[in-house]
Amino acid sequence: FLQAGRSARRLAARQQAAALLKRRVLGGATALTTLTSALTSDGPFAKVIDMIETLMARLKEEAAAEKDHKAWCDEQLNANKMKREKKTAAVNELTADIEGYTATITDLTKTIGKLREEQIELTEAIAEATKLRRAEHDENMAAIADATAAAEAVKKALVVLKEFYSGQAAFLQEQRQVPEMAAYKGMQTSKGGIIGMLEVIQTDFMRLSSETKASEKAAADEYKSFMEEAVKAKKQKYDAAKKMKLDRDSTKFDNGEATKDLKATQSELDEANKYYEELKPSCAEGEVSYEERVARRKEEIQALKDAYSILDH
Repeated sequence: FLQAGRSARRLAARQQAAALLKRRVLGGATALTTLTSALTSDGPFAKVIDMIETLMARLKEEAAAEKDHKAWCDEQLNANKMKREKKTAAVNELTADIEGYTATITDLTKTIGKLREEQIELTEAIAEATKLRRAEHDENMAAIADATAAAEAVKKALVVLKEFYSGQAAFLQEQRQVPEMAAYKGMQTSKGGIIGMLEVIQTDFMRLSSETKASEKAAADEYKSFMEEAVKAKKQKYDAAKKMKLDRDSTKFDNGEATKDLKATQSELDEANKYYEELKPSCAEGEVSYEERVARRKEEIQALKDAYSILDH
């Protein structure tokens, strides 16, 4: 009779525990399905108790393992995210720097080329101006020499003529007693006389010499002023181009360093992205979140505890 009563109580406990676990299975606790089947079967009671204990131990181990895995994933994902963000920012910054360096190099190269062309133009202008100045100087010097020589020749001719006419006047003064002989004056007394004409010519030659000298001085001064400005401008352009070449060389060096840094940083970013893809399968949230899994597992463990309590009594 006692044996029958004990069996009835165990059966009732199994049915109560099975009903409890079945409700939890319907609520999503799929790990309890096998145990629910065992409770509703006619298997040994001790085996059922052992299954509950084993399942609770397994669920606790899974919870601890998942907790450790979650902590590891959080650490890895957070570190990976920070690295990807840092490297992405660095790549963007380096890319912008390289674009800036490239633009600067291009602008400097164009400006240096323009300055070089302007130096060549100034060199040619200086050579042409020097050539013209020399030719003009030679022409002016020849004109001055010719005018000076001509004026001197006319001067000498005037001396000779004036002496001649002066001698003729004295001679005729002595011969006054000869009525028919009038004083010979040639053309020297007429408005357009030879002496007057030669004096005009002499003045013209002297004026030509003076004007040519003034023209030569003005041309020389103008040439000197042009040369000073041209040489100064040429030196300024040379110095500017020289400085720009140094700036371009420095920028090229910076660009080369930035390019190497970009290559290395991009490689690190690629590695970080690759590692992130490797983390996804085991660390990324699936359809059921970690929090939901933890809550469900707690419910399963609690259900097992409740079922164990029912069966234990």
